[in-house]
Amino acid sequence: MSRVQLALNVDDIDAAVDFYSTLFDTAPAKRRPGYANFALVDPPLKLVLFENAQAISPLNHLGVELPSPDDVRATTERFAASGLPHNVSEADLCCHALQDKVWVDVPDAPLGAWEFYTVLDDDPAARPTTAGGTCCATTEPGASACC
Repeated sequence: MSRVQLALNVDDIDAAVDFYSTLFDTAPAKRRPGYANFALVDPPLKLVLFENAQAISPLNHLGVELPSPDDVRATTERFAASGLPHNVSEADLCCHALQDKVWVDVPDAPLGAWEFYTVLDDDPAARPTTAGGTCCATTEPGASACC
């Protein structure tokens, strides 16, 4: 099953987790310092929270979680055939997970980019990996992070 991802910058991760846990009547699927994600079934949504008090916008980025690496490859091929500029990142260590993904820039600059991804390993910290991504980094206010 695919689901839309909404990644938000929040001032206070604890307050945000409390709010969204109550709003959606569920606990986060993953919680780390400065980071939380909710894997909602109804509505089908991956809600990701980044503690980033200096962010210019509450929107970090938008995405689509895909079921498999084959779906990421098919999406990448579709983007290429359509002429959409895109960037591929395979075995990317990001947001406390190992992921394959493709990013597509949005022509309307304030929206940044859409991320289409699949999770290969949801807890890679305990396993050796050669992936070189940056985990949940926001290097400047309002900058998109991986998820």
